[in-house]
Amino acid sequence: MIDKELLEILACPICKRSIVEEGNELICRACKKAYPVRDGIPIMLIDEARDLEKTNNK
Repeated sequence: MIDKELLEILACPICKRSIVEEGNELICRACKKAYPVRDGIPIMLIDEARDLEKTNNK
């Protein structure tokens, strides 16, 4: 679980909007990307993001 203070200052690196924590990922609902959290560390790299639209359309 990500600290609430850290979660408040984190933003999507693509669109700069806020993100929400869901399970082991940080989700940007604006651009529909999911960023992994590994060992409690958010991996906010564009190359590491999972495209939610492609995942939901399978």
